[in-house]
Amino acid sequence: MTDNWNETFDLVVAGTGVAALSAAVTAADAGLKVLMLESTDRWGGSSAMSGGGLWMPNNPLMRRDGAGDSREDALEYLEVTIGDAGPATSRKRKEAFVDGVDGFVSLAERHGVQFARAADYPDYYPELPGGKIGRAIEVEPFDVKRIGDWWTTSRGQDGVPAPVKTDDFWLLSRAWSTPGGFYRGAKVVFRTLGSLAGRKQAVGMGAAVTASLLDVALRLGVAVRLSSPVEELLIEDGRVVGVRTSSGGQERRIRAERGVFLGGGGFDHNAQWRERFQGVDGTASSGSKGNVGSAIEVAQRIGAAVDLMDDAWWGGSIPPATPEHNAGFLVSERSMPFSIMVDGAGNRFANESESYVDLGHHMLEHSETVPGRYWMVADARHARRYLRSYALDPRAVKAMTQAGIMVKAASLPELAAAIGVDAGNLRATVETFNGYARSGVDHEFGRGNSAYDRYYGDPLVRPNPNLGPLQKGPYTAVQVVPGDLGTKGGVVTDEQARVLREDGSVIEGLYAGGNNSASVMGRTYPGPGSTLGPAAVFGYLAAKHAAAVAPVPA
Repeated sequence: MTDNWNETFDLVVAGTGVAALSAAVTAADAGLKVLMLESTDRWGGSSAMSGGGLWMPNNPLMRRDGAGDSREDALEYLEVTIGDAGPATSRKRKEAFVDGVDGFVSLAERHGVQFARAADYPDYYPELPGGKIGRAIEVEPFDVKRIGDWWTTSRGQDGVPAPVKTDDFWLLSRAWSTPGGFYRGAKVVFRTLGSLAGRKQAVGMGAAVTASLLDVALRLGVAVRLSSPVEELLIEDGRVVGVRTSSGGQERRIRAERGVFLGGGGFDHNAQWRERFQGVDGTASSGSKGNVGSAIEVAQRIGAAVDLMDDAWWGGSIPPATPEHNAGFLVSERSMPFSIMVDGAGNRFANESESYVDLGHHMLEHSETVPGRYWMVADARHARRYLRSYALDPRAVKAMTQAGIMVKAASLPELAAAIGVDAGNLRATVETFNGYARSGVDHEFGRGNSAYDRYYGDPLVRPNPNLGPLQKGPYTAVQVVPGDLGTKGGVVTDEQARVLREDGSVIEGLYAGGNNSASVMGRTYPGPGSTLGPAAVFGYLAAKHAAAVAPVPA
């Protein structure tokens, strides 16, 4: 091709989320010279904005705690939940994920990353064969002063820039309604005060995961450049040997002697692709604004196969009130008692407490037969007892109210009129649901039957912690749309994260992981952290493979 190179590295990594950081850290640990290229002016991607959980079955922390997982149970659970959803979900890739967990966790811990188990967090289908409780791990709150000025450009500032852990939220959501919630809230307050007293700036969740991994990468000598998109993959003799990038209007050709890893996110905010592949515009995505599919596109240009492009990490979301606002992804709020979700006709259509991917799929499928908007309807106790993430900021509440996204009324008939649903249907729906709440059994959708449902319920509400009757005004309705945490489709990779062509052959020198690769989780979401867990593991596996191959001679 050309020997006109501006620089040479062993591994060039596109992106700065968990997949990219895992690949960079693993390669640098193996002694490789690594460059990370971020297309936007902020690093961390959707990973930094996320809850930060990593679903890691049979991980070292579980074994230390005697939690009772195994390779066999993990693989059985993956087969039962995922099945065969195409090449991304092959048995070899499932095995590679499960078998790669130890390697990633051990390497990260060796470099000082401190993990904690979310010991009470269930798999999303814990009653199925191989299902467990407590497979997710997260990074302990991390002092971002350790990364200096890099924190000022982190997308983690768009998440929860406080020392809050994923495992805090199931109790924090009921901080003023249960003793356990109050105790956890107090712990978070004291944790925050302790951080400040120690002259630290501790953050948790996705911000902690990405900041801790960046800290390791920087200490290992990884070069990180912002506003430097990968615009072309450069090839010699059928092998990817470098990239063309640009920054500040200047083009650079960078040689990658061991390979290129694509960890640049999905196409969450590429409206044209979202409409083409999924029939949505992407405005309700909670993914990073920088996720426009560029890493997928450059791979496609050299023959990479793609799959699962019609799918996403769906979930019920509150649409943005203005273009300046972000969508609000609903997790605990829809599981709490004294609330239901209804369609445009005023009827329930799904188990409100089910996993967010299942709910998102049900919303999309149901929309094909019942037009109109979806609403989460709640009585006064839902607002009074539980922490609702979308209602914490009075300015956001005002904007949602002005946009007609949040509606309040003294009675159910008034609420029905305000949101445009049939008052008789809504009344009948509520009366039926209230009967289920009194008996403790949801005979239509089974809400509260699973340990996953009950995780976000209120244990003081009996006989079913997810079923509180709607009886006390004023009533509130919040519009809910099929949103997402990011897209799920992308380039097809093998068990070593090598990118494949349509015929299944390997594009030598090219690797991918995270949301710009077709997910090993297929069309489902087995447990908390099913995005970041595989991202971290396949980033690790890609770098291990790249470190083992002979460098391309100059």
